[in-house]
Amino acid sequence: MSAPRGRYGGSFTAVIFRWSEGKGSWYFVPVPERLAPPVTHGWGRTPVTAIVDGTSWRTSVWRGKDGRCLLAVPKQVRGTKGDGDRVRVTIAFAAL
Repeated sequence: MSAPRGRYGGSFTAVIFRWSEGKGSWYFVPVPERLAPPVTHGWGRTPVTAIVDGTSWRTSVWRGKDGRCLLAVPKQVRGTKGDGDRVRVTIAFAAL
């Protein structure tokens, strides 16, 4: 994927955090506000192409109730990394 152009998207380093405990835990990285898009779809989400530590996939970012923009990072993407680990992230917003 080439470097994103325009107002939204870009590259950043982030720390993974776990949303809940147990088997169904979700892992996220916060998207810096300067790179975060406005909501374009229901449930506070915006479709993106994301790259985390070299693995690319199509997904969405979400605006949380606290206003943060979050990117969920599934197990097949984060590998052995987990809560508190740093990752390199690039996001591009196809809808904008």
